[in-house]
Amino acid sequence: MNGKKLISALAVIIAVNILVIAIAQEADAAVYRRGSSGTVVTQIQTKLRAWGYLSGNADGVFGAKTELAVKSFQRRNNLTADGVAGPATLAALGISAADTSSGSARSGDVNLLARLISAEARGEPYDGQVAVGAVVLNRIQHPSFPSTMSGVIYQTGAFTCLVDGQFDKPVAESAYKAASDALNGCDPSGGAIYYFNPKTATSAWIWSRPVLLEIGRHRFCA
Repeated sequence: MNGKKLISALAVIIAVNILVIAIAQEADAAVYRRGSSGTVVTQIQTKLRAWGYLSGNADGVFGAKTELAVKSFQRRNNLTADGVAGPATLAALGISAADTSSGSARSGDVNLLARLISAEARGEPYDGQVAVGAVVLNRIQHPSFPSTMSGVIYQTGAFTCLVDGQFDKPVAESAYKAASDALNGCDPSGGAIYYFNPKTATSAWIWSRPVLLEIGRHRFCA
């Protein structure tokens, strides 16, 4: 009898744990912060633009400007001004749970990768732009890097465009096509996980990486 009670108790505990995990995952899915991307971010930006909190295009990429706009909106609406669009902020923006469940991860990936490509390889040959996108995707698959696109792109010190302001500039049209091609498997970089401009690179470490090929002003390395 005691054994049956123990089994029942364990079953209840397991069920509760599963429920807690499911609730946590659902909550995480409804939180948007710097590094997020997709159609819900576009909705957030569109609302903020319409109400005067944000200037520029609603590109679906939650960057520094969007974070500042969210903080301003939160302060104006007596919300915690943390720059994170969680359930309370989304509700104040008029974005429902049904809206958040319809976001397109693929669209978000294209927008985020296009912004990185434009910032890092604006003016480079088209193959060079695709190659920069491919480096990001190669890093996602590599054990030494984060396993998500936002994790790779926002990794501290990974890309200079995040600190010199280039990342927040308008995205070149060619970058969207380059991002799509890279996401569809095109890799002119030859499997590279690094690249650098030999005219501007000052790190001795990056110069030590084995060079796979050169495209435009960039050397792509293993």
